[in-house]
Amino acid sequence: MSKVIYCISGLGADEKVFSNLELNGHDLKHIPWLRPNKKETIEEYASRMRQQISEPAILLGVSFGGMIGIEIAKQIQLEKLIIVSSIKNVKELPAWMRYVGQFQLNKFLPTRSYKFTEKIDNDRIGVSNEEELKMVQAYRRSADPFYLEWAINEVLNWKNEWLPENIIHIHGERDKIFPIKKLKADHVIKNGTHLMIYNRGKEISELIRKELG
Repeated sequence: MSKVIYCISGLGADEKVFSNLELNGHDLKHIPWLRPNKKETIEEYASRMRQQISEPAILLGVSFGGMIGIEIAKQIQLEKLIIVSSIKNVKELPAWMRYVGQFQLNKFLPTRSYKFTEKIDNDRIGVSNEEELKMVQAYRRSADPFYLEWAINEVLNWKNEWLPENIIHIHGERDKIFPIKKLKADHVIKNGTHLMIYNRGKEISELIRKELG
């Protein structure tokens, strides 16, 4: 009987980012983002997200999904938590993000993407071809602005210092969102970008299969 791996995507894409993973013997089940309640904390949000998970579980979180995965791990038993292109604690959050969060500067910035900023955003994410561009653009058109505003604020103000024992961190050497120099990862993908869960799916699949035995 195959095991289920629960997947949580990041802010810039939906469940399509997991489509290039090849994890034989495991079924991938994407946990869709919920619309946050007004003034909901990240702990309260994680509590609602975990209701879609049967424990003990294997959880795979990408970017902000990895951070939510850690918050879920505080509340239920996880067999394994795998985070990709993410961070584990407040010390790994880039200094400029902490600064923006501390002074609430994000409240003065537009949530939606604009033509003149998309090229910069795409470069930071790691978009490298037309297929990836279409995927990212499709998500931007469908994303809930209220959710994005809430999620960005939670990333910038994340104060976590707790680390699960059974966590595996996979990160890209050229991640521009969470630079590798700020963190310690168990596995580093050479030239990997923030979007590597999609465009380096084969290599990441091999690492995950080895970790899961």
